[in-house]
Amino acid sequence: MFRYDNEEVGVHWAMPGGGMEPGESPLAAVEREVREETGWTDVEIGALLCLWEHDFTRKGVPVRQHERIYLARAPRREPVGELAAAHAEDKIQSWRWWTPDELSGDTEPLWPPQLPELLAGVRRDGPPWRPIDLGFVPNGGVVSVQDP
Repeated sequence: MFRYDNEEVGVHWAMPGGGMEPGESPLAAVEREVREETGWTDVEIGALLCLWEHDFTRKGVPVRQHERIYLARAPRREPVGELAAAHAEDKIQSWRWWTPDELSGDTEPLWPPQLPELLAGVRRDGPPWRPIDLGFVPNGGVVSVQDP
């Protein structure tokens, strides 16, 4: 996960991600964003875990982001390649691997805030049979997870 700092949420942890390019499929966007932010090209993308929306400002422009979070597998390693410019543009301060238990116990904000609860459900029951819709998550807000 990456540690970001932005105007709306402040310092928080979130997964690699970003917008879709015109004509790009959601899976192609996931692969591209992971490659751009980590340098990894061998991540195995799995089931779609959840959907959610949130607002933020990018370069002074308000944006309503429609997020898709996929489960994925990759070897545990550091990001590779020349990533400093991409990280600076996205206001990424640092990165680290987390266990689900560590996510649950950390005090810094996590985006989406429901991630520990979602991962606990995957560990207990396996991937959801359809994505869990978190709806709109206000900045700094806490919303409970509801199975479909």
